[in-house]
Amino acid sequence: MTVPKNYRNAQDDGILTGLLGGPLIAAALLYISLTMSSSDPPRDPMPAGWRIEPPMTLSNSPNPMTPLEALLLSRRYLVSQATFCATILIVHAAASWVTEARHRRKLVVPEGEISSVPRKEGRRAYLYILFTISVTLWILCVRIALKEAKLGIWQSMSYLEVVASATFFQFSLYVCARLAHRGFTFGELGLVAFGATVLFIELMNLTSAKLWPVTTPYIKTFRLPTPLLIYQLALIPGSLLTGFLLSPLLYLARHIAQRPVRRLRYPQEKQKHRRLLALGFYAGTVLIVGGLIGLWTRWCLGRRDPWVYAIFWVLEGKNKWTRPALLAYWGLLISISVAGWTRQLARNKRFRQWNVRGSMHLSVGAGDGMVGPGSPRYGVTPASASYGTTTFAQAQAGTMPLGVGNPGQPGGSQSNVVIPGVELSDPSAPPTPPGESMLGLRLPNLPNLPDLPHGTNLSNVATDLLDAADKHVPTLSVNARRKFFHALAVVMFVPGIAVDAAFTHLAFSGAFALFTFTEYVRYFALYPFGAAVHLFMNEFLDSKDGGTAILSHFYLLTGCANSVWFEGPSRLLQFTGTLVLGVGDALASIVGKRLGRHRWFAANPKTIEGSAGFVGSVWACAWLLRVFGIVENFSLARFLVVAGLAGLLEAFSVQNDNLTLPLYMWAMTVLVDVVA
Repeated sequence: MTVPKNYRNAQDDGILTGLLGGPLIAAALLYISLTMSSSDPPRDPMPAGWRIEPPMTLSNSPNPMTPLEALLLSRRYLVSQATFCATILIVHAAASWVTEARHRRKLVVPEGEISSVPRKEGRRAYLYILFTISVTLWILCVRIALKEAKLGIWQSMSYLEVVASATFFQFSLYVCARLAHRGFTFGELGLVAFGATVLFIELMNLTSAKLWPVTTPYIKTFRLPTPLLIYQLALIPGSLLTGFLLSPLLYLARHIAQRPVRRLRYPQEKQKHRRLLALGFYAGTVLIVGGLIGLWTRWCLGRRDPWVYAIFWVLEGKNKWTRPALLAYWGLLISISVAGWTRQLARNKRFRQWNVRGSMHLSVGAGDGMVGPGSPRYGVTPASASYGTTTFAQAQAGTMPLGVGNPGQPGGSQSNVVIPGVELSDPSAPPTPPGESMLGLRLPNLPNLPDLPHGTNLSNVATDLLDAADKHVPTLSVNARRKFFHALAVVMFVPGIAVDAAFTHLAFSGAFALFTFTEYVRYFALYPFGAAVHLFMNEFLDSKDGGTAILSHFYLLTGCANSVWFEGPSRLLQFTGTLVLGVGDALASIVGKRLGRHRWFAANPKTIEGSAGFVGSVWACAWLLRVFGIVENFSLARFLVVAGLAGLLEAFSVQNDNLTLPLYMWAMTVLVDVVA
């Protein structure tokens, strides 16, 4: 029940990404567990150096399992889950193709629509619910038939898990396509929905294990059931649950913010209603987080308060000051980056209207301000106002005075040089003696400086002229702005993973929840931060952010975080996402734009030089990490092969690199046995 305009425009819909991405990741996780269990003696599944309490086990179970045995069975189940979701995705795609083929010649529909999908939202949702129920019942029958045929496919999934997984996966597909309108390709949508389903199944299985510890054979989670997993399930699904429960308030907030005042029943009450709705959302968030989510977390932690536990855990690093120092370091970098970009973007907007071709004018004794010739904003300067006006270039050359202060001359009744909205002189300031500065220093007469009128406050003049000169400062392109945050990810995450990967695991989960609430504030225009957040983030959008939801920062965060969230045994694996996005993807773009001469093929904007920059930079950074002893020894040749495969994917795929590249390279690093 979706149409082409629901998806991001791309040459490839990415269906192979959606079908193969989940099974590839699941196979890599299973391979790690098989390798650990086959070693003699079996290895500890907890990553080395992680300071966190041991994973939970069901000691009251009739046949208790070790954490490694439970993890191995859980990841076998994950492979079944991945192929299960891929099958549902194929069914949806095939049903869409067949239905559209039957309706194609019957109706003429607008561009971006298809004839088989009704245009009314209510009927579309109703038909999708019916289709979801039908697919769920069909795949349940397939599961029963496979059991009767003794084929062993999906037999690790109970009937309840089949129904819950099928329903939630299809629900995620529809909700993501509708809310993040034009934000995904079909393949990206399938991959994101699979990730959401995995988190939902982990949440369901962990809760059922706590409810029925005797009848549950093992805790069926795909990562170790430590407090890190509990906090992640509380933060990420919890933030999404909060938005779902408070969706009526969010909808009304966006509706009122978008609706013109003249079309409201009580226009004078608009701001009051916006404040009340925002207050209701903030209060509801506090109640849900402190109540429902907080109580669940407390229950899973063995009746320990989650807030107190988190505070004390911050002090349990290698040293008591290690984790607080990491928090201070991250906070300082974020504060400097946001403050610097906010100031720079504000200055760019302020002087954007001056970036017109030709000379600019300073109006003396008039309030029309500085405009370019034929400015579309101010129009042409009238002939009657041409006196007292001089070009900025002439003023710099000293051929004409920048201002005149003789009240007896026409237009010279004021000694102020006027810039739009800025007065260069302060009439209340005491006059400056001739030939002296504000500090009493005599300055030489420089031929290239304008002859300012007596009584002008030079400090104000200097400030305002420097501001005017900002229009000559080159501004960064959108691509350069976005790559700045890739570099920021390296500076932030590499020290965090190197010093304390377990704490960085929790920090990634908290950052994702914070991003989610920030997107609520921006998308639903919540008072008083919605407009400011939207204007700030709007400066970093590119063609892949043409949808209603802004997803690039989520992709960048999860791309770096997944390598840590997967809890691989190798230190190199934990750095993979940050190296791929923070170093490789950024340098591929820079090298390709500056040095790229040879495209892979005519229709592809990616260059061979850019791909070589990606491969070489990722390989070199991994080698440096090995040289400094941050990661263990690994096969440089095999890692070069994996980096080359990832470089080819970056060159030929039109899917979002921040989503697909880290997952692919992490899985291939595992399967190729880069780390012996």
